[in-house]
Amino acid sequence: MKNTEAHQQQATKRMRGDGSIYRRGSTFWICVYVDGKQQRESAKTGDEATALKYLRNRLKEVHAHELDPAKPFLTQRARRRTVSDLMDALKADLEIRSKWGPQAKTTSDHVTRAFGSMRATSLRAEDVDDYVKQRLEEGYAKATVNHSLQLLRQAYKLAELPAPKIRRLDDSDNKRRGFFIELEVRRVMANLPAELADFTLFGWFTGMRKGEIASPRWEDVVSNELRLRSENSKNGEERVIPFEGELAALMERRKAARQFKVNGIPTFSALIFHRNGDPIQEFRKSWKTACRLAGVRRLFHDLRRSAARNMLNAGVPQAIAMQITGHKTDSMFRRYAIVAPNDVRTALRMTQEHTANEMAQATATVN
Repeated sequence: MKNTEAHQQQATKRMRGDGSIYRRGSTFWICVYVDGKQQRESAKTGDEATALKYLRNRLKEVHAHELDPAKPFLTQRARRRTVSDLMDALKADLEIRSKWGPQAKTTSDHVTRAFGSMRATSLRAEDVDDYVKQRLEEGYAKATVNHSLQLLRQAYKLAELPAPKIRRLDDSDNKRRGFFIELEVRRVMANLPAELADFTLFGWFTGMRKGEIASPRWEDVVSNELRLRSENSKNGEERVIPFEGELAALMERRKAARQFKVNGIPTFSALIFHRNGDPIQEFRKSWKTACRLAGVRRLFHDLRRSAARNMLNAGVPQAIAMQITGHKTDSMFRRYAIVAPNDVRTALRMTQEHTANEMAQATATVN
């Protein structure tokens, strides 16, 4: 009789070939097999009947996955993961593949601030659409918003989690044609705080990306040159920027501004461009105000296109200009576009002479 009761009890706890329940202390746990791998998780109950019901529900999910592998079986751990967890995992993956850089970091930070605390499995398409609407209202370009959505989509794919519907905006009209002239840049700089004015001037002469300008530290300055590290360069290649002309004066100002105070105690910033020791990141409002006061409508990225155009107009060979700005084309061009360090120094001198002449002509016309 006792053997029969024991057999019935065992049959209750084990569903033939499908899964089982067992106790861990006062709590029941279940065991199922997914793709040949054992999955154990807590039923979060001390009631056997409730645990069996939980097991049956989980088995339905296992069978649905077996019938359609596109429907993933989500473990308890997967259900607990936040969007922030997914973005951290994506960062690690991009670093391994040497795809992580300043732009990816900035974009990832935007996504994490918007959704980071949310459970990844709870994020809805409506939440993503609200995020898109907010970013567009803040003045971000469609292409910029698409970069954020692309990273979010990549994070879900890497985690093998079902993603909400993540739309892609049509940015085919995102053809940027904005260019600065010397007079406009000077007007914008005059309406910016000192650190942002220097930041802008550096971008005007070098055509470097915003994230690249924000990243260098004083340890990257060797003699009178800046060595932009490969990990801080979007194209993954180290670049050397000599301090010629106004760039030399700019760096002297940055040295003088290196010291700041924390609670009255003098401290030195490790970063060349900083705000009280903090890295310069977003300054959209300051930029918009400065442009309005200067009577122009430009993006900071327009400095990059303008610098490239100025270099070519000044007679700088394209290969040298591309080394300064960090632009890339095909692999053959990079292989044969060998640039001597002195050519870069001459290029910066020629460019600044060209823009100075342009400034003089504009001033003479105004007067």
